[in-house]
Amino acid sequence: MIYIYYTYQSEENHESLLKNVLPNFPYDFQEKIMRYKRWQDAQLSLLGRTLLYKGAEEIYGYNLNEKEIKYTKYNKPYFEDNLIWFNISHSDEIVVCALSNQYEIGIDIEIIADFELDSFRFQMTESERYNIEQSHSLKDAFFEYWTQKEAVIKAHGHGLTVPLKSFEIFDHKTEINNEKFYLKEIKIDKKYKCHISLKTSIGEIYLKEEIIKNLIF
Repeated sequence: MIYIYYTYQSEENHESLLKNVLPNFPYDFQEKIMRYKRWQDAQLSLLGRTLLYKGAEEIYGYNLNEKEIKYTKYNKPYFEDNLIWFNISHSDEIVVCALSNQYEIGIDIEIIADFELDSFRFQMTESERYNIEQSHSLKDAFFEYWTQKEAVIKAHGHGLTVPLKSFEIFDHKTEINNEKFYLKEIKIDKKYKCHISLKTSIGEIYLKEEIIKNLIF
């Protein structure tokens, strides 16, 4: 089963999060959070890590306080012992964290907002561009495309060394270098588009909203 935790940022809760939640994390992470100039950026990063730790504890009984998060050369975070696989994404006011103890996973969420399609023409194939332009809702179609592509890239793990236009998605499936990836839409909030991707067909998903104020691990 795939587990997805999500939450919304809140300026009202920010000082409480810094006082009661941030001290649960390693000192270097605390320093990173305090270096952010905007409270929104600091809180989104903190909430993502909080969802990860809370999900790992609730679902698998893992205490991650002593587990160091490492990064691949493509800047993908992971735990060295592969205790769990996870991926975090945020956009505007929402943060999501996907967890699995069986599969590498990618998740992407984006708020559906105004955009200029021409700015992205070099990142999509001609058929993708045509399908978006012919859709009933340009914004819905574009962010459907974008979150699917980003989720696959994150599941693949090599970041933007894999050009977005180098693969196409058909019927929620795609391939990169003969590796198959599967996708599923996650409906969290009608103002957002969200997709997850795995290297296997996607079965049951557990979705949980967290209200994070004074969480102590």
